[in-house]
Amino acid sequence: MKIAIFNNHRVGLVEGDLIYDVTQAVPEVGPAFPQVYMSRLIDQWPERRDDILAARQRAQGVSLETVTLYAPNPAPLHVVAAPVNYRKHIGEIGARSVSGNSSAVERGFFLKASSSVSGPGDGIILPKSSARRFDHESELAVIIGKRAKNIPREQALEYIFGYSCLIDMTMRMEPGVGEEERVARKSFDTFTSMGPYIVTADEIPDPGVLGNRLWVNDQLRQDSNTSALILDVPGLIEWVSSVMTLQPGDVIATGTPEGVGPVVPGDRVRMTIEKIGTLSVDVKEAVDFAPKRF
Repeated sequence: MKIAIFNNHRVGLVEGDLIYDVTQAVPEVGPAFPQVYMSRLIDQWPERRDDILAARQRAQGVSLETVTLYAPNPAPLHVVAAPVNYRKHIGEIGARSVSGNSSAVERGFFLKASSSVSGPGDGIILPKSSARRFDHESELAVIIGKRAKNIPREQALEYIFGYSCLIDMTMRMEPGVGEEERVARKSFDTFTSMGPYIVTADEIPDPGVLGNRLWVNDQLRQDSNTSALILDVPGLIEWVSSVMTLQPGDVIATGTPEGVGPVVPGDRVRMTIEKIGTLSVDVKEAVDFAPKRF
């Protein structure tokens, strides 16, 4: 099943080139703050699934080309990200060598602001008149399906609701300035682009064998497979849940492969993950003021 958010906070099921509006079966849906209706739906999925399917049968499909897609979960409680989780990316950024899963665990994880989550219809918005470099990172997003604490890797897949494409944008450190906190450099609004929808976990029995590719203006930049992850999806859930309690709707960004590169306003970024779909976003410049440090 493919679940999307479109137009004015409508919820739809995607089948082929059509989307079916099932909003009537989703409680408390809409633009009012906090927009946690998808996290609530995910939490209540066992009880709501039949209602969603019944709404699908009553709906008339409309072309995906006629709607605007947004982040498939607009307000997750947590966005957790794994740094340096592909071996070839380590050499690319000059990080110390890694051997085995233990080193990946030692590196830890970080949180991105949930307000950075956006979707295809939002684009990626860079700070106004910035001289800094902003890089794309193509990642598999894991959406948690139920409360998870201290989950062994053997049970980890049972706690996944679904998967999505995710572009993790990063403002690179300014040379000569010294260390800058990663959270700040990755938490600008629109810097966690997700979509085009959530594919439920039953459609992807093994998240460890998925192709992951990204293009900028039709130039292939990243081309890898989740089989190259240092710490795989079950390992990430085991590790993160040993530290913090994961909640329904939470997002884990699993890390990016080699090929990371800069984008500028006017670029179009397109990424595809096998069995999930294609996320396409336009890079824009903000129209409002930004401090000179950005």
